[in-house]
Amino acid sequence: MYQPFAATSKWIDIAGPVHYLDFGGKSDGPPIVLVHGLGGSHGSWLAVGAGLAQYGRVVAIDLSGFGRTPPAERGSTVHANRRLLSEFLIQVVGEPAILVGNSMGATVAILQAANDPHSVAGLVLSGPAVPRALLAPIDPTVARNFALHAIPGVGSAWLRRRLERLGVEQYSMETLELVCADVDRVPGDVVDALIELRREQMAFPWLRQSFLDASRSLMSTLLQRRSFDSDIAAIKAPVLVIHGNKDRLVPEANVERLWAMRPDWQVEMLDDVGHVPQLEVPDLFIRLVGSWLKQLSPAVGSGG
Repeated sequence: MYQPFAATSKWIDIAGPVHYLDFGGKSDGPPIVLVHGLGGSHGSWLAVGAGLAQYGRVVAIDLSGFGRTPPAERGSTVHANRRLLSEFLIQVVGEPAILVGNSMGATVAILQAANDPHSVAGLVLSGPAVPRALLAPIDPTVARNFALHAIPGVGSAWLRRRLERLGVEQYSMETLELVCADVDRVPGDVVDALIELRREQMAFPWLRQSFLDASRSLMSTLLQRRSFDSDIAAIKAPVLVIHGNKDRLVPEANVERLWAMRPDWQVEMLDDVGHVPQLEVPDLFIRLVGSWLKQLSPAVGSGG
């Protein structure tokens, strides 16, 4: 069940400061590393981190250029963050981990599992950003936003004006409304925490550019369909996909294409759920992940 979040804020140096939350957890379970999406942060996992800790030690990384982690000299591209995640797994985890990635974080997790399979014991992909299926619908708001992000100079100015016009609270709520089918399902204390984190981030001079760099990199990565499909084919770890059928950013057809490529993966399609199941239906998300972990090793769930 959803629990009020309790976690310790920690830092580590990996070619610059890296922030993460440590939710603690079951010492004899698998380490679980939570990887947020584009524009997200450790806050993306506040509704489920404590619940997942009944299965293993849980940590939520802020990728380079997101949350409280500055880009430093690492950059904020998808591949730069894959390298950061790889080093984070070595220094913080020290053994094969369950990677739980949302959206762009799922993309980063896929690349990590394909390029360093010994570091990954399993993948949970929530609303994964993957190449588009042919004729998959495109949400007009999402299409407009990504088109603006792609234009040098325009994207940064548009983001700045939008934040100035809306203010932190309204901007945060509009973002949640885009990624949720029903934003009222997100626990109120999590919403408050996300707004406060966004307010904190407004003082970071690198915030907008890091978002744009990551957005452009994500689009480029997903357009390299042949390379991405090869990475999908190379993954040996067990995989659980959790996807909402009201996801406006990742059409259901994209995940169906993924499932056709990897029918051995477990796919859970959720009715009336959007792009961030871990925020919108946290209890269901925890149950699905916990059940899947028990299938991998019955001992994992003994404390749940």
